Amino acid sequence: MIIDLTHSIQEEMPIYPGDADTVLEHSKQFSKDGYNNHQLSINMHAGTHIDGPMHLLDIQKYIHEYSLDRFLGDAVLLNVAGEKSIDYKEEYEEIMKDGQIVVIYTGHSDCYGQPEYFTEYPALTAEFAQLLVRKKVKMIGLDTPSPDYAPFDIHNIFFENDMLIIENLTNIEQLLDVKAFEIIALPLAIRADSSIARVIARVKE
Repeated sequence: MIIDLTHSIQEEMPIYPGDADTVLEHSKQFSKDGYNNHQLSINMHAGTHIDGPMHLLDIQKYIHEYSLDRFLGDAVLLNVAGEKSIDYKEEYEEIMKDGQIVVIYTGHSDCYGQPEYFTEYPALTAEFAQLLVRKKVKMIGLDTPSPDYAPFDIHNIFFENDMLIIENLTNIEQLLDVKAFEIIALPLAIRADSSIARVIARVKE
């Protein structure tokens, strides 16, 4: 079974405050032009996307320069729905295995498209972030727009350790009763700091 964890890309989709709007134009129409085409203008942090360290660090490593095996692998789900912040718990030491992809379910995706989606999401604590670094996590996936708020210290903990961040996931609740799954989160082959992405979970039998 495959579960799509990706918000669709469409005109006027929700964007982080201050970012450029997404413009998706039906630029050629069959009735007039004899064929259909669409043109897209989108910033790399709209909708479901992967943050690379170049986003907040003064480095020149683009998202397309990462090995493809960084974007897929065995995953583990942490259900933190209802928690005001995502903090360290001793039980996570056993739940997480080294080198996994960690997916966080907060339930905040239910607010996608509403103003509070970008202003009232639960943030990660530094102690929790350091656990992920210690576990050599490939990527962390969130159903929120960010792991933290300005000045984005948690982002920098991850980026300084070359960890990738998937933001704005959806449908994670479909994984709550799944015993084992892998994540495939492929960015565009694009020379940019970060990238919009199609993210899926493949459930293991």
